[in-house]
Amino acid sequence: MTTSTTLDAPAVAPRRSAARARWLAVLRTPVGAGAGLLLALVLLLALVAPLLWSAEADRIDTSAVLQGASAEHWVGTDALGRDVFARVLVATRLSIGLALAATSIAVVVGLLLGTAPLLIGRRGGRLVTAGVNIAVAFPGLLLALFFAVVFGVGMTGAVLAIGFAGAPAFARLSQTLAAGIADRDFVAAARIAGVGRFRVLVRHVLPNIGEPLVVNATIGAGGALLAFAGLSFLGLGVQAPSYDWGRLLQDGLSGIYIHPVAALAPGVAIVVAGLAFNLFGEAVAKGIGLTTALGGGFAPGRAARREAGRRERTRSEGAGAAATDEGVPVTDPGAAAGRPVLDVQDLSVTFPGPAGPVRPVRGVSFRVGRGEAVGVVGESGSGKSLTALAVARLVELPGEVTAGRLVFQGADLLTGPDRAHRRLLGTSFAMVFQDPMTSFNPTRRIGRQLAEVAEEHQGMNRRQAMSRAVDRLRSVRVPAAERRAHQYPHEFSGGMRQRAMIGMGLMGEPALIVADEPTTALDVTVQRQVLDLLASVRAADDVALLLISHDVAVVGQVCDRVLVMYAGRVVEDLPAAELGTGARHPYTRALVAAVPDMHVDLDAPLPVIPGRPVDPAHQPPGCAYAPRCPLASARCTAEDPALADDETGWRVACWHAGEVADVAVPGAAPVAVSLGERA
Repeated sequence: MTTSTTLDAPAVAPRRSAARARWLAVLRTPVGAGAGLLLALVLLLALVAPLLWSAEADRIDTSAVLQGASAEHWVGTDALGRDVFARVLVATRLSIGLALAATSIAVVVGLLLGTAPLLIGRRGGRLVTAGVNIAVAFPGLLLALFFAVVFGVGMTGAVLAIGFAGAPAFARLSQTLAAGIADRDFVAAARIAGVGRFRVLVRHVLPNIGEPLVVNATIGAGGALLAFAGLSFLGLGVQAPSYDWGRLLQDGLSGIYIHPVAALAPGVAIVVAGLAFNLFGEAVAKGIGLTTALGGGFAPGRAARREAGRRERTRSEGAGAAATDEGVPVTDPGAAAGRPVLDVQDLSVTFPGPAGPVRPVRGVSFRVGRGEAVGVVGESGSGKSLTALAVARLVELPGEVTAGRLVFQGADLLTGPDRAHRRLLGTSFAMVFQDPMTSFNPTRRIGRQLAEVAEEHQGMNRRQAMSRAVDRLRSVRVPAAERRAHQYPHEFSGGMRQRAMIGMGLMGEPALIVADEPTTALDVTVQRQVLDLLASVRAADDVALLLISHDVAVVGQVCDRVLVMYAGRVVEDLPAAELGTGARHPYTRALVAAVPDMHVDLDAPLPVIPGRPVDPAHQPPGCAYAPRCPLASARCTAEDPALADDETGWRVACWHAGEVADVAVPGAAPVAVSLGERA
């Protein structure tokens, strides 16, 4: 209990201080201070004006009809002798209130439409997006007039008309921003952890698009104010005896030639209030941008409120016991000892293309045993990372994943309920992405992001999950783990972020860690530390490792077995010890030769692989590597070799496996191998 209190108590103060820092930063600038003061006065006037001047605004005096400005009536009187200045002040409440109500409708409806592809999937979201695109093509005023006719004349109809007319523009903005965040690695990590679509939206997407949404909502309130005044001016909004600034502007127009000030006063009020909203929106944009860059962000953890009720789950224990969790078989370690952790047979990924389906991954088959380390190497575009994403079920429409077998921990990932698959992958499958900076949500603290896995899948409450997160940070050698758990990702170095990402994978009880080029963005010293950490985790818990890397030397040192991929398929599967000297496929030998070592001749040109990698949309007949291969024959260009097993655990897809040639491909222009990019 003491430990939990120690962990949770410090989190409240930083949240409050971050909020204070955010708003202080907004109000420190001259524009922010001026706009904030002006907006505060407008809102204050909306509250107190009806209480102070309603009687004077409604007092009829037929002896003072259409009088000009005077000491008694600052901007004159109307056709019934009522004080115009008092009526303008009283109308502030209704004008501002209706504008805010219309803005709220526009924001809520726009947000629902804009985030629909994330909530209902891309297939249904595509229809919503098409509707939004059609609506955006129409001018806002035309839409407002259309909806005003649909909903009828009056305040209610005008609020709904302006709200729905403003929704498409807000939906387009939300859609664009959400799509950019949805492709980030930390969203993929949350999905691998089994977090549902709604929680991904609330916890990971909305906080990261909050700045432009807040700014546009604030500015949109000024636009709604002007639009509402326009509808009332046209007689479609507020109806007598109620009045807002648009209605007063219409009343003053009738006597504009003899009493122009009566029309000028509500017009000035509209301009001043609209300017206050717009300027404050710009100040909020700059202030929030500054504090987010400094680590303030939006109040992290607000989106992480406890969901109603904790799902209780039971686990079967004991030797030989087997249970079924929502259709996914879960067996005990003893029963699973003799089978692979991951079994992939004939895995393919297909995307639609202008000239027909494109298959960047074609018939990939491999197995990863318990505690085994398997490396995946190949040039950029060979399908390494896409294969890992397909296994993790992170390829969404229009991409299509097919396989003869896709079994993880004895569970068939091609069949059964998605909810059960999410839980299995969330607790037993860990993925470490290439760029540690994009692997974490920048608006949430590291500890809370790790704790999300335990809250979602292990039935832990907030304190227990946070305690587990601190323990996992310690296990991956993050110093001062309790303090670092309350920091933001930007406060971690690249190596520490990568350690924390590994710690996130260890929140459950992972059987497999997929490391997708985990050392690419790190310096050499930190690379060694991260690889040593992965090796220690593997040794301590007998965890299998699938290491995707451009560094052939690293894979040879860390892994037991190596899969070499080219043009979307595995062309060789060999022991790591044989990678440097015993490779049988000419492409594997070319990859090894293209990596310089300490004994390279500095006066000689660097070895290269001639030609260029195959375009997945234009696969040549026969062996895909034939145009670049010095051993290519007529058979190579006509027949595609199968990945043959020699019954020793060595597989190779080549008609000339093991042969050596000293000549290059005739007429081929040397092109350097690009291994540093992500496949």
